[in-house]
Amino acid sequence: MPLADKPSFFGRMAQRIGDAIMLRPTIDEETVDEIEEILVSSDIGVDTTMKITEELRDSVRHDRLRTREELMESLTDIIAGMLDKGERHAVTDETPLILMLIGVNGVGKTTTIAKLAHRYKVQGKSVMLIAADTFRAAAAEQLVSWSGILDVPVIMHKEGADPSAVIFDGLNAAKSRGTDVIICDTAGRLHNKKNLMNELSKMDRVIERGYPEAARENLLVLDATTGKNAISQAAEFSQAAKLDGVILTKMDGTAKGGIVVTLADMYDLAVKFIGVGEGMSDLREFDPKAFAESIFEGSELNG
Repeated sequence: MPLADKPSFFGRMAQRIGDAIMLRPTIDEETVDEIEEILVSSDIGVDTTMKITEELRDSVRHDRLRTREELMESLTDIIAGMLDKGERHAVTDETPLILMLIGVNGVGKTTTIAKLAHRYKVQGKSVMLIAADTFRAAAAEQLVSWSGILDVPVIMHKEGADPSAVIFDGLNAAKSRGTDVIICDTAGRLHNKKNLMNELSKMDRVIERGYPEAARENLLVLDATTGKNAISQAAEFSQAAKLDGVILTKMDGTAKGGIVVTLADMYDLAVKFIGVGEGMSDLREFDPKAFAESIFEGSELNG
């Protein structure tokens, strides 16, 4: 991930850590204490921060970190290790593929669906959208608008219809047409609405029974600017449906990007994509090693 694409959040965190290290005459446990405070204030959870800093303290105690550069390199390696979920970062190339996108209103879910549809069309794959958020007329209207722009079909029912019935009809249509990639929208109400969470579980079961031969992934869309709220959403949604990964939106400016590390550590979730802008090409594959390395690029310690 080039420095130009790096969320500004990380630039600020890197500068704060760089300043803390530069102002200390030696690398000691008090240095680690300062780093700990910075990480917690950067929306990296307390438990995750403790894991990071315990590794740093162990290295300091055993005199493995003698220079500021070595400390920064070790911190980068620890974060990279937490982020790295191996092959799970990639969405499967198998087709037919069903992607069910989950998330609360306002996280950029509909725009993300459009970006995914564009991505697969560019790859030469056929795409169908299923408008299973029947609680808001605007949700279906947005998908219809995007379907026209992208020239992909969309399956929808009237407002207030049974979302699972829309999924069922959409899967049948996709099977009959031999569609490569089916992208399902879901209701984006608050994650603590029990009836909607139950409906999500029902849709998950309908997909499993209705198209068992298809590859599938349930992707949670989270707004990176919401910080710790995104963590609570991940906890709640994971109880309603098995989550295969996360798409983080709005990583293009003021994002409290520490949630990336916390999600990976606390919930063992692989980040699949990050949204870094509004353009159709601004959905980037997540590379944990490059992402961790980019955190401290351009800091004073790294030139």
